[in-house]
Amino acid sequence: MAARPRVVVLGAGLLGWALADELTERGWTDVTVLGGGGAAADQPGLVFRTDADRTLTEFAKYTVRKCSGLDGPWCFNPVGSLELATTAGRLADLRRWHGWATSWGVRGFLRTPRECADLHPLLDETRVLGGLHVPGDGLLHPRRAAEAQARRAKARGARFAVEDAVAIARSGGRVTGVVTAAGRLRADVVVSCAGAGKLVGLSVPQVPLPHEYAMTSPVPELAGHNDERVQAGKPVLRHLDTGMYVREHVDRLGIGMAVAADLLPALRDAEVETTTTLVLPGTPDGRPLLGEHPELDGFWVAEAVRAEHSAGVARELARWLVDGQPSLALHGCDLARFAPSTRSTADPVRTSPFHERQAALGADFRNAGGWARPEWYQHGKNPAAEALAARERVAMVDLTSVPRLAVTGPGALPFLQTMTTGDLAKPPGTVTVTLLLAEDGGVRGCLTVARLGEERFHVGAGGRLDFDWLRRHLPGDGAVQIHETTPGTCGLGLWGPLAREVLPELSTTDLSAEETHVGDVPVVALRLSTVGEPGWELHTTADFGRHLWDTLRDRGVTVAGHQAFRSLRLEAGVRTSGVDFTTEHDPYEAGLGSAVRLDKGYFLGRDALAGRSEATVSRRSTRLVTDDAVLDKEPVYVDGRPAGYVTSAGYGFSTRENIAYAWLPVEYSGSGTPVEIEHFGTRVAGRVRLLP
Repeated sequence: MAARPRVVVLGAGLLGWALADELTERGWTDVTVLGGGGAAADQPGLVFRTDADRTLTEFAKYTVRKCSGLDGPWCFNPVGSLELATTAGRLADLRRWHGWATSWGVRGFLRTPRECADLHPLLDETRVLGGLHVPGDGLLHPRRAAEAQARRAKARGARFAVEDAVAIARSGGRVTGVVTAAGRLRADVVVSCAGAGKLVGLSVPQVPLPHEYAMTSPVPELAGHNDERVQAGKPVLRHLDTGMYVREHVDRLGIGMAVAADLLPALRDAEVETTTTLVLPGTPDGRPLLGEHPELDGFWVAEAVRAEHSAGVARELARWLVDGQPSLALHGCDLARFAPSTRSTADPVRTSPFHERQAALGADFRNAGGWARPEWYQHGKNPAAEALAARERVAMVDLTSVPRLAVTGPGALPFLQTMTTGDLAKPPGTVTVTLLLAEDGGVRGCLTVARLGEERFHVGAGGRLDFDWLRRHLPGDGAVQIHETTPGTCGLGLWGPLAREVLPELSTTDLSAEETHVGDVPVVALRLSTVGEPGWELHTTADFGRHLWDTLRDRGVTVAGHQAFRSLRLEAGVRTSGVDFTTEHDPYEAGLGSAVRLDKGYFLGRDALAGRSEATVSRRSTRLVTDDAVLDKEPVYVDGRPAGYVTSAGYGFSTRENIAYAWLPVEYSGSGTPVEIEHFGTRVAGRVRLLP
């Protein structure tokens, strides 16, 4: 690709123009934005920065910072937001959201009914139990923000045209241009911000969210409070139990969804003058869609992006294009996170060969990457009993939903050596736990690689993004082939002190792999454990799956669901990729330094690790035990001040402890350090307790 590629952005408007601004600011000035749309003037422009997802919060924080400093009339008005609770359950939710805000560095305050009414005098305080007030939230003016960013981009050389794309030109698996009614534009990179994926046969999993936005007649109580210049001075109200939100438009109110006149008595006499149907972008998991087309190089997608995230998304996508990778962890937004069969639904649509047997045992199924995966079984036991069975005897866990890959060919070993941190140059029959790194040394994923032959590797991945990352780095000479084997195979994890008695025919050499039989079922048996007990991962083809299940059950093996599995992992100190660590963390911070072999030679990300070690880190993923239950994403306090946040938490059924993992500054990561975790507004005492 050229040093300054030709970029065509499809979709004029807030996101497209923000992307042009971010790209040109980074030196990519040959940018053309197509489309005659623009940002709709009647969008409500609400900005609520706090989200359970840290990355979405960072998108919104940057959007607010940027739009607050754009030239011209105001693009962001920091009137604040006020989330309302009228039930005890919603008040508890607001306490948790306050914890999220604290974890992500957003200043917020829990307010009493009287304080809520002081902040917004139109409220009837007798109807409110409390609220969450976030002063830095407010109102975005989408049209002004879009135009201001377009002016900046144009000053650096960007071009704008009203024509829409009618076709995407391509050659040799790459985009080469965009065809419009006015002719053809040459392009090295095309970014779709407005549903142009259909032009290249890309089906993206969007779930549009329509709702009504009403404008009232003048409200007497607002007379003289605002003018046309600032439009609003009171916090934006939101009441999720009714779906209502309210903002000021000078002396009128803009209302989304239901009207709650009991909360705002002034609405009883107001009339609805206009109603507009707005369609918010959505996806099955509520996050944006970002990334490159899986089969067409140079065609990128940035869709299902809400206005409050627009500038933040544009910045990260520009970093991704210009620098080769984003700065924020985007695994939760990556287009490749969805399997093709799960792109339009949040419900599980895939079942393992064990499904009927699990259902007969009363399995409670949950969605895991589109798979129906048992959380626990209701066959006279419970998650605690299931976990204790693994600690005291032997139990098996369904691992079918964990992605599996076959990497083969004469170039398979050099390829995996280059792509991962561990040394895979071992004899066939060995297993290596290794990492995928980004160029800057951030951890993209954790793999279990079993060498089955000189040119054959079985790879257990952490998710679909690992497969996508490996596929995108395949050499072009055909010496390496990657096939996802998940759909045609299945897996069980069998662990416990009695595992050897159940499977005496298998090797007990740690980190060994063998192609063998369990009874008359052909399996790939991997001698490794993520739960702190000896045992194996057993993989076979789907047609043998039920027979494998029955064979193990006939030998007296107890079944365990994933709630028990998570408890066992927490006790064993095994962290989860994308949850406990992301691309924003290096291996030493994440406690994964043992998976890095700097002496093996070059691998992707190795240069960035130069000079780093466990002794140089400034933060650590730290194990805590707490006096009561806590949840992920909750803030951790040290000496009364926020110091970090929880990434995962649960109860250790065998240790009888509440366990959590949290990111903390290294000076607070020593064993015995007292901490507090804010849990639904209450501080829970805890302490750092490292595993021996």
